[in-house]
This record gives sequence, structure tokens and C-alpha cells, in this order.
Amino acid sequence: MTTGGHESMAEVGRVKVLSAAFAGPHAWCNEKMMLSADLADGIPLTEFFASGAFEQALSTYAATFDGSDRRAVASMWSLFYFSCLSIPYVVAWALERQMLPVTFDEMTVALSADGLPRAFGVAAHGDWRDEGGQEIFSVLQPLMDEHLVKVIGHLKAVGGIAPKLAWNNAAVYIDYALRTAGTEPLSDQADAMTGLRLMPNGTPNPFFDCLRHEEEDGERVCRRKICCLRYLLPGIASCGSLCALPSQRNQ
Repeated sequence: MTTGGHESMAEVGRVKVLSAAFAGPHAWCNEKMMLSADLADGIPLTEFFASGAFEQALSTYAATFDGSDRRAVASMWSLFYFSCLSIPYVVAWALERQMLPVTFDEMTVALSADGLPRAFGVAAHGDWRDEGGQEIFSVLQPLMDEHLVKVIGHLKAVGGIAPKLAWNNAAVYIDYALRTAGTEPLSDQADAMTGLRLMPNGTPNPFFDCLRHEEEDGERVCRRKICCLRYLLPGIASCGSLCALPSQRNQ
């Protein structure tokens, strides 16, 4: 349900924001997700991906690496895209039970000068679910079915990266947000996201086994299943213990 009371909560210090959750340590989300009406340079996602603008954005970003592997460029680009999209989505739900409307066909995107996604615009504040204990796939289904499936198709067609790699890139940020957004880590939800082979509706779970938690030197570390290829881009730091490649973890 969407209520006027909840919408009034989205005004903090008389500054219009999309979610009351975007405050304190999560205030940076205000710069990443906002109403489309407030994103002056936003382009409809359908137009962005269908008009050649996405390919141009990849080329602009690739120019900063002087002819590096196109797949690595597309994978790195997608990391910015998925973090900008999925972390605010999870934060709004974890703190406010607010379901942001992230349908691909109804959103806009704005880019920075280097071609990377800078911010997303959504059509409305979305709905609020007051019931507790939401099963994680009911929360993620709108994000997965109405957005990620479509953009991952474009990443494959234009960027040349395999869907398994793209899903792994998305999983990293959703897992991070689930474990850090709330007052208590939603570790059980995060574990279920990557631990179940099938989703509750019986379809294959694209997040299955994307992340593994392993013991290393007496500590529990999170590790990707598939490398994001960032090691092919000059000047980009390793993702450390998260990296799927042992040779790259200390680079």
C-alpha cells in the first residue's frame, strides 16, 4: 500500500528525498536513486539501451583504459550500475519496508562524464509492506524479473559478458546491502539468496552459488564464484579476498 503518511516521511529537513531510509550512513543513496522528475538529465532506460547510447557509454568508459578488453570494461561498468540500483533498493526495504518501483521500462538513468551510471530515476515512491519476515525472493523478485533480466540481456548483447558473470556482479551488492543496511545483519536472507538452487516458484535461482563464505586464516571471508575481470583494466585495484582468482587477491 502507498500512503500519504509514508510519503511525508520522505521529506528530511525540508529536502525532498525518495526514502526516509536514505539518511545517516545511507544518505549517499539520495544521489543514486531519486524521482525521475528530479533527475533533470535522466534518459529513459528503454531509450538508453535501444538507441546506441549504451554502446557509446561503454566506448566512453573504455577510452579511460586505452583499448582494454571490452568484456572487462562492460563488467566494470555493470558493477557501477548494479551498486547504484540494488543497494538503495535493499536499503529502502530493510529500513522502511519500502518497495521502490524498479521496473526497467519505467526508469531513467543519468551518466557521468566518463560514461558510468551516475543516478537512477523512478516514477514514484513505491509501496510499503508492513508485514515482517519477508522471504527474500518475494522482496527481490521485482528487481530480478522487472529489471535485472533485461539489463543483463543488454550486457551480453552489447558488452559481451556472460549472464552468469553479470548475475554474480549483481549478487555482490545485494549481499552487501542485506548484511549491512539494517540495525542487525540480514545474514539469513543473504545466505538464502545464494544458497538455494531453486527459487520458491521452482525456477532456477541465478544467484545460486554466486558467493561463497570460506574460512581463511581463522576468519570467514566472502568470495565470488566468477571473476569480474577487473584485473584486465589498468589502474583498477583488486577486490581483495572477494576475488575468485587466488592470484589476484593480493594485487
